[in-house]
Amino acid sequence: MRFSSPVGRERGRAVALQRRPGQLVVVGFVGAIVVGTLLLLLPVSASGEPASFMQAVFTATSAVCVTGLIVTDTPVFWSGFGQAVILVLIQIGGLGVMTVASLLGVLVTRRLDLSSRLVAAASTRTVSLGDVRRTLVRVVVIALIVEAAVALVLTVRFVVAYGESPGRALWDGVFHAVSAYNNAGFALFSTSLIDFVADPWICVPIAVATIVGGLGLPVLLEVLRNRRRPGRWSVHTKITLLMTGLLLVGGTAFFLVTEWDNAATTGTLSTADRVLASFTQAANARTAGFNSVDTGAMHTETWLGTIILMFIGAGTGGTGGGIKVTTFAVLAVVIWSELRGDPDADAFDRRISAATQRQALSVALLAVAIVVLPSLWMTALSPFQVDEILFEVTSAFTTTGLSTGITAQLAWYHQVVLCVLMFIGRLGPITLGTALVLRARRRLYRRPESAPLIG
Repeated sequence: MRFSSPVGRERGRAVALQRRPGQLVVVGFVGAIVVGTLLLLLPVSASGEPASFMQAVFTATSAVCVTGLIVTDTPVFWSGFGQAVILVLIQIGGLGVMTVASLLGVLVTRRLDLSSRLVAAASTRTVSLGDVRRTLVRVVVIALIVEAAVALVLTVRFVVAYGESPGRALWDGVFHAVSAYNNAGFALFSTSLIDFVADPWICVPIAVATIVGGLGLPVLLEVLRNRRRPGRWSVHTKITLLMTGLLLVGGTAFFLVTEWDNAATTGTLSTADRVLASFTQAANARTAGFNSVDTGAMHTETWLGTIILMFIGAGTGGTGGGIKVTTFAVLAVVIWSELRGDPDADAFDRRISAATQRQALSVALLAVAIVVLPSLWMTALSPFQVDEILFEVTSAFTTTGLSTGITAQLAWYHQVVLCVLMFIGRLGPITLGTALVLRARRRLYRRPESAPLIG
């Protein structure tokens, strides 16, 4: 008979959790969705008739996965209690993602050998093994500071410019600040930010909050720590900031050009307001989901550009979704190196490891498959066009929340597919990236090399 001490049993449970981090993450988020669904099913959560099961589960999934796709009009259908539930779910989902990403970074570092730990620590500036508690505090503190600052600006603006009562303005300010920082895209206005398309005091703070939330905790901490010495930033931080800047500038220019003469979106605005609207769209397409112009009225080519921005997404460890800007940048660097005939893929005077290149390729190709296959199936079984379906599917998988307006009109089984895509898109890149690292193994031999013809 074998006996085990409490310390031994505790250690065994810790080892089991360490071996299956993805399962723990999935269970936690499923639990939050279940609790949120039950709360939204309560009669007190709705303004009129109680929510149906599909309405409740879809809204809870969208909130916990910080997506923003809706099947009901948030300010009309849900009561104050229901809106509060949604707000709490958004905060749990956003903070949970940042915390999970950071703590899994600790776990990955712990599972690597000594030399790999040193490389990982030098390249990502991740938190150390003893910084778990400090990481949790940092996640919460940074979130509360950004949300409080944005909420203050929005509250004052709602009172001064729109005549809202202080209580109502505070609620609107807090809700949209939390929704923006967590890249959720839920709004307490039926037309999202369309009524504020020319108001920089509303659009800019929300856009800034989405950008900051999407950068990721490692980047935020490193920028704050070495704000006067950018030369000491890691390759990860440099790539994230560079790609974020390029996508914001490029996205703004793209929306400005494609929607310039569209009277249904920006065509009737002044030049300055067109620039503001284009910047707001570029910021929120990665991947917050607020819109200051009618997404359904955009040109088809603008939809395609938005799909690309949504697919790329935000930074690793942030509240945004997509395949992440670092994944896209690594693939771009690999392609550029191959076109130049360089033996290595280099970025900022550092060589990108072969393992990182394989992981980026795996994440990108799996994401393409996850978007394309449901789009084909839903297009075949719905009356909507392929561009509309592809937009909704990409928005769900990248947890963006932008919509052409067909989400509520889809059949219930299509809405279930969108729920699954939101869940996969929220947790998939984190757990997949961690799994790829943890499954890495050292082989004592290499097979003979072969070179199949390419192209």
